[in-house]
Amino acid sequence: MSTLERNPATTDVRRSGVGPGSDSGPDRGLAYWAVSDCWNITRRTLTHYQRQPAAIVWQLGFPILSLLLYGYVFGSAMMVPGGGDYREFLMPGMFAMTMAMGFMNTAVAVVTDASKGVVDRFRSMPMAPSAFASGRGAADLVVAAAELTILAVTALLIGWRADGGVLGALGAFGLLLLLRFSLIWVGVWLGLLVPTPEAAGGLYAVAFPLTMISSTFVSPSLMPDWLGFVAAWNPISSTATATRELFGNPVAGGGTWVEEHALLMAVVWPLVITLVFLPLAVRRFQGLSR
Repeated sequence: MSTLERNPATTDVRRSGVGPGSDSGPDRGLAYWAVSDCWNITRRTLTHYQRQPAAIVWQLGFPILSLLLYGYVFGSAMMVPGGGDYREFLMPGMFAMTMAMGFMNTAVAVVTDASKGVVDRFRSMPMAPSAFASGRGAADLVVAAAELTILAVTALLIGWRADGGVLGALGAFGLLLLLRFSLIWVGVWLGLLVPTPEAAGGLYAVAFPLTMISSTFVSPSLMPDWLGFVAAWNPISSTATATRELFGNPVAGGGTWVEEHALLMAVVWPLVITLVFLPLAVRRFQGLSR
């Protein structure tokens, strides 16, 4: 019997390692069941993607179209302060934007589950309180890695290259996944807050400016002073600038402290976001009315 199918009447006995139907061997503590329940939620989510692969293709549609639009339609009119090929500058920004926009997919998926009663079913089961958030996060991170791989292959096909070496490229992809990991919890929290999938769709009005007012497409130094300040301190900008450095692509820094310490902030921002929103997501799941 799987973790999600355990009978509530016998779960406490089975988890203590004694009584009818109990697991043989030593007592399995809360950590074991938290990991086991997390894996079941992860497997369930990935199974949905396996049966509906078009969902990943749809999620990649916007960044790929944006890449072609800005790289080929507007690329000849764009400039990189300090020189350099604009497409080389653009590509790390597109990676960061794709990872950042992923939190909307998480929010829509969570609120869809909630509206169908799936979340209530999970809450009625004898599962670890953290399993819903952690399982969703693990599954979305796997999907994010697949999205990033597909987008990187597309970039290589159109001529983008990572000139910073293998270790630099691995570090850059690690920072991109770290950004996505932190924003997953924002998506879970928002998905548990909004009442319907239609309302979750309205969150794109917030997500779009968040990604656009950054160094994704242009350097903040080319923006008006007040807007450039906001863009420079955007967590997406820190990840985009840091990955440009690691990939060996053109970096258009504006001379501000946050831009000069992009590698540091590309780690600090996701950690802060995770520390704030992961507990909020778990608490929101626990506090839902039955």
